[in-house]
Amino acid sequence: MKAYFWCMITILGLSFSVTAQHNITTPEINTNPLYQKNIGKIVFLSKSIPSEQLTESDFLESFQNSDGNDLYLRVFIDNSLVNFLHTINTNLTVDELVQSGNFQFSFYADDKLLYTENLNTGAGTLQSKTKGTTFQIPLISKSGEDSWGRFLWSRFFFNGGGEDAFFSGKHKLTIEIRPYLKSSTTIKTGTLIAKGSLIVTAPIVSLSENQIAIQKIAPKSDWSLATATYDTTTIRLLNQKIQEKRFKDITSIVVIQNGKLVLEEYFNGSDRNTLHNTRSVGKSFASTLMGMAIRDGYIKNEKQTLNQFYKLKDFAHYSISKENVTLKSLLTMSSGFDGSDQNPDSPGNEENMYPTDNWVKFGLDLPMDSEKQIGKNWDYFTAGVVLLGDILNQRVPKGLESYAATKLFNPLGIKSYQWQYTPQNVANTAGGLQLRTLDLARYGQLYANKGLWNGKQLLPKEWVEKSFTNYFPEDPNTPGYGYLFWKESFTIKGKDYEAFACSGNGGNKVYIFQNVPLAIVITTTAYNKPYAHPQVRRMMQEFLLPAMIAQ
Repeated sequence: MKAYFWCMITILGLSFSVTAQHNITTPEINTNPLYQKNIGKIVFLSKSIPSEQLTESDFLESFQNSDGNDLYLRVFIDNSLVNFLHTINTNLTVDELVQSGNFQFSFYADDKLLYTENLNTGAGTLQSKTKGTTFQIPLISKSGEDSWGRFLWSRFFFNGGGEDAFFSGKHKLTIEIRPYLKSSTTIKTGTLIAKGSLIVTAPIVSLSENQIAIQKIAPKSDWSLATATYDTTTIRLLNQKIQEKRFKDITSIVVIQNGKLVLEEYFNGSDRNTLHNTRSVGKSFASTLMGMAIRDGYIKNEKQTLNQFYKLKDFAHYSISKENVTLKSLLTMSSGFDGSDQNPDSPGNEENMYPTDNWVKFGLDLPMDSEKQIGKNWDYFTAGVVLLGDILNQRVPKGLESYAATKLFNPLGIKSYQWQYTPQNVANTAGGLQLRTLDLARYGQLYANKGLWNGKQLLPKEWVEKSFTNYFPEDPNTPGYGYLFWKESFTIKGKDYEAFACSGNGGNKVYIFQNVPLAIVITTTAYNKPYAHPQVRRMMQEFLLPAMIAQ
């Protein structure tokens, strides 16, 4: 017969009851008086401190939220995670519990719940889950430890409302931890097992009217200016948040409505003549040039396969399936190569490509992935876009760079730009093409016009339609993907607004909307920052779109 016992725990003045069973694993025995005194508590620290060296004098009561200050937490619990999970479902084995559950973290600001996250089941070691009764994690750390704690904090702070809540003045941060178990249909949460609070202070930021004011559009933009009104109050609030660094590293915003310039603003030292390195935004230009090359007859169509451009038997890991990789599959990131920029351990990850002296050879040497079906399985693969650029460079007259100037940049009136190059000195279609913001807007408006510019069809309308087709509507790994364009959707006042977008590291974006006449460019330098893309999405969702469609 199963035996039960009833225990009462008091944490930071909060009393609650826990019904527990006999343990399914044997947790570590900790007789340290500091541990015994603080069971059920989360304490905050300014640095990493081994448990045997920890004293109460290390516990923080307050924290200055500014650059350079580290923040760690240590958790004291009276049982192992697995045993807490066992109280939720007594029928599961240790392995089943570990595979189905973990800790749930809840973050409060001034006693208001802001964010709750069920920690991924892969976070933490098996030893810590079956034996551990105390653990330490970094939340903010200059050394950048590879810890789930840092990523948890980033998601809370930049995506879960933490940055706004703790932006200015003095506020109370409270964190609660519970165990959770998930099944195919439900998530069950156990009782509170640890809790802690900390006073967080941040300097009050004062801004001038000039910093918040909507920037006047300077003469000689080469755009017609819009006469339509928009919600200026919302744009002023956006400017305030950019100047307060709540939206970080933003360098420019341009909005084109009905083909006319509505908004042109620059931040953090940039101006109209700044060439912005928008990273993978440049991939979309490979799609554009491929469409032009097919129209001009230099390439038959996107159904052509790699074996029509390369002697694949001259490269490593030859296979029949590699012969069947199509240009379309490269355009849609579904080529089936064993390459994934989303997986750092992937042989074809772009970080493995850059140090090599031949990026085309790197891509063609890769094996095929037996678990992927060409044209069916999406996986972000930069080396595939390098192959597209090399194929274009082979087939168009005078090479890719000259062709792009003649067919795209010159007709659009784009005079100031800078390519990056592959080790073979070919214009790099993987990214790094630098352009002015107004010229990125020209490129976006070309697509908004279905390929038409100043009365001339620069790009076939059919190619634009193909580029703006989501080929992976059921794939959970992507919100949608066309011919090197991302699909994104926003909901404003219950109405959906769909866009296709060029997107690059740092949160650089060129949005072209499908059901409203809008093209929006945002440039940033937030490269490799966890807040980069989420903050740009917030700018669109909460400020730019509401302001522009409110009238």
